[in-house]
Amino acid sequence: MLWLEQGLYLRIEALAHGPRPLLLSRGFTPQTAYHALGCFNPSETSDADSILSNDRDEIGFICNRHLRTVFLDASNTVFRVKMLESPERLPVLSAAPHGQIVAIARSV
Repeated sequence: MLWLEQGLYLRIEALAHGPRPLLLSRGFTPQTAYHALGCFNPSETSDADSILSNDRDEIGFICNRHLRTVFLDASNTVFRVKMLESPERLPVLSAAPHGQIVAIARSV
């Protein structure tokens, strides 16, 4: 059984030698955090695919190796959130009790 945290937002980090398709040419952008709508784990592989809605409103099954966490916000239901900073400069965000968002310093 897979559990998916409610309000999980992920960003795309296309790997040079990662699995196909090339997501940045398929309606996804690195400056957007995508709401994870679900998760699928085919029995024949150890990979898990997150279900995301891209910038063209298409549903895609994205391999976990292309994804990085951005933040948790269980009260947020929008499909996509534009990130104002580059992913490397963003603080790591975590949901606190009562839906508040708290920034935590990024460890490098």
